[in-house]
Amino acid sequence: MLGLVLTRELYEKFPMVGEGPLTKARAQMVNRRTLAGEARRLRLGEHLILSRGEEANGGRDRPSALADAFEALLGAIFLDGGYHAAQDFILRCFRDAFGELTQVPSLDNPKGELQELLQARSAEAPLYEMTSVTGPDHDRLFECAVIYQGKELGRGQGKSKKQAESQAAWAALQKLKTDEAVDKPA
Repeated sequence: MLGLVLTRELYEKFPMVGEGPLTKARAQMVNRRTLAGEARRLRLGEHLILSRGEEANGGRDRPSALADAFEALLGAIFLDGGYHAAQDFILRCFRDAFGELTQVPSLDNPKGELQELLQARSAEAPLYEMTSVTGPDHDRLFECAVIYQGKELGRGQGKSKKQAESQAAWAALQKLKTDEAVDKPA
């Protein structure tokens, strides 16, 4: 139920984003840590029926128990009120946790995401060029550009070459998404 609702929400809000990034975004949203956090927010641990041993060992705050309790609550809402009641509850919980979902939840690997997106267009890989390195040896600031088919797609800065490349890839992804939205027929 949870995966279905969030998959549909992500797909409807981000029709121009590919399946891979949406799947990764959903996985980021639906994990034990997030579900346990929602269970804590709802104070579900207080209502768990536990053995004495589990109680003594902190079972009311164990992430796996809390995540399971949250999923059980979703099941109960679905059985009692149907799909739309469960959907409303899930979206309310996740809007509180992630805001109003105006963008796909953070990308863990912008360089990989950019490469996947560009490889769908051609076999040519993006190139990362260091454009500047400033600051003393102990406090460097790197600036990098990502180039694809001879055009600069984005620039980024960071305290390491890797961080600058990731920021450049992230900027390129944002630019490409904006360009696709502009080019999309009305």
